[in-house]
Amino acid sequence: MAKLSPLKAKPLRNPGESLERRLIGIAFDKVLFHFMLIAVMFVFVLLAWLTHLQQTPLNPYVAMFIAAPVVGYSAYKMYLGLNESKNIKLGLAGEKAVGQFLERLRLDGAQVFHDIEGEKFNLDHVVIHRSGVYVIETKTMSKSDKHKSVLFYNGKQILRGGQPIQSDALTQVKAASNWLHKQLFESTGKRFNVRGIVVFPGWYVKTTELGRTANVSVLNPLVLPNYIGKAKSQLRDDEVHMCAYHLSRYVRTT
Repeated sequence: MAKLSPLKAKPLRNPGESLERRLIGIAFDKVLFHFMLIAVMFVFVLLAWLTHLQQTPLNPYVAMFIAAPVVGYSAYKMYLGLNESKNIKLGLAGEKAVGQFLERLRLDGAQVFHDIEGEKFNLDHVVIHRSGVYVIETKTMSKSDKHKSVLFYNGKQILRGGQPIQSDALTQVKAASNWLHKQLFESTGKRFNVRGIVVFPGWYVKTTELGRTANVSVLNPLVLPNYIGKAKSQLRDDEVHMCAYHLSRYVRTT
């Protein structure tokens, strides 16, 4: 007799779930595999030296010649994998921290979703609240202990020390907002305004007047509960539940 799962539908996703999958993939494909390859080459060379010392035909210099490029290549791949994993861990910690701030909004009737997979991209967080529908992109950047952790947003660019940061966060969150708007329209038949927000955990964000009226907001995640919770109501309760229902159906079927 076949055994069936007691769950009728897939569970919703947790904050940073796709990053956790990437981290596991790096651990196995880019670190563990090459570590094992280096270990095999090390044993190969060791055996060559042992057989040489015992005056057997295997030449250790030939073994070293074979092993050297393999060990060098694998060591380089491990270095890249470990560096990539550090960045992913930083991003994962940021997404989880932002997710915890957003969970407070459930007490105010909000519906909160995390890590929604789109078309070759993912939405870090989505909040459906009576004040509107929000797509939230988390950017976790390391800080310097010698400079102030301040960002400036003028509505078009995010600046650090007078220079634009090397990030396409604004473009990403605009594309994600448009994608979610389309998804909700196709599934509900109604058009809901979707607002994009980029958050930088641990950074103080100064916004100009143009930045405050822009389509995308840039914030520190600490202010998210008040920013969303105290905004003017745009949706009725039934519309909040309608959007949440259709979005949860999408998540569970992807």
